[in-house]
Amino acid sequence: MPSRRVRIRKLRVAGLLAVVAAIAAVLGHQVLPSSSSSAAPVPGTVWPAHGQAAFVRTGDSEVHAGPNQHPAAIASVAKVMTAYLVLRDHPLRPGEEGPTITLTDADVADTERRRAQEESVVSIAAGEQLTELQALQALLLPSANNIAAVLAHWDAGSEDRFVARMNATARSLGMTHTRYTDPSGFDAGTVSTAADQVRIVDRAMGVPMFASIVAAPTAWLPVAGTVHNTNTLLGYGGFVGVKTGSDDAAGGCFAFRAIRRIDGTWTTITGVVLGQPGHDRITAGLAAAVAMVDRITGRRDQHPLRSHESR
Repeated sequence: MPSRRVRIRKLRVAGLLAVVAAIAAVLGHQVLPSSSSSAAPVPGTVWPAHGQAAFVRTGDSEVHAGPNQHPAAIASVAKVMTAYLVLRDHPLRPGEEGPTITLTDADVADTERRRAQEESVVSIAAGEQLTELQALQALLLPSANNIAAVLAHWDAGSEDRFVARMNATARSLGMTHTRYTDPSGFDAGTVSTAADQVRIVDRAMGVPMFASIVAAPTAWLPVAGTVHNTNTLLGYGGFVGVKTGSDDAAGGCFAFRAIRRIDGTWTTITGVVLGQPGHDRITAGLAAAVAMVDRITGRRDQHPLRSHESR
């Protein structure tokens, strides 16, 4: 009975986070308005000491970009664009799982190749069927590079065609310093700036299904079983998403959204930190985001930062 109560509690928490994320999608949609608007000043000590960062708040007319903005590797933060394009081409409404994707021997071979070079993957089997929703959960929670490739082929017929769509979409969003070379971000040739990535993160969080997926702490897959979100800030300090990333080229990266009160008003903060140093890069990225949000809001919260190994 205790284990059943724990499972029920986890389901309730996950459900609450999904609701919060859906609200966040509505509150944060079009955070970057086309018309000018007044915005509160940005504290001078917001920015992390290393790497680069940017953010936008409710009511801001433009992205606030810190110093040192330059095209740099972004690791798995690239999967935000991948998921956004899949959901744009194959929309899912709340409660929908979407069509099924049957995994092949070639997908298994690709997974083993990626595993051998220490990429982040989820276990799969030939003949396994993933719904679109499950594939997106595998992509965004445990950050599965092998599923990024699967989704690219499923959506566009090949990775090259999918990457071309990624770059075309980046141009349409004004991401002038961004170049995608793969759908997972493992390739160090996939580069962007924090300011550019805020634009796609803001756009993706305006899609309710995307927002609900990245707000979930866990998901269940047919072969891999229960997978966990590498974003351990969920449910703390107003954080409702969205995507971690880390590797040798990129350092610690984190695209995030948090909702907090500023001067009595609920405010959505969407931001990105890139290039955070440290042995545990994901934790470094999370910590940089926490510090930014605390400084922006003038409020410090307790956050359960712990070690990570996944990309």
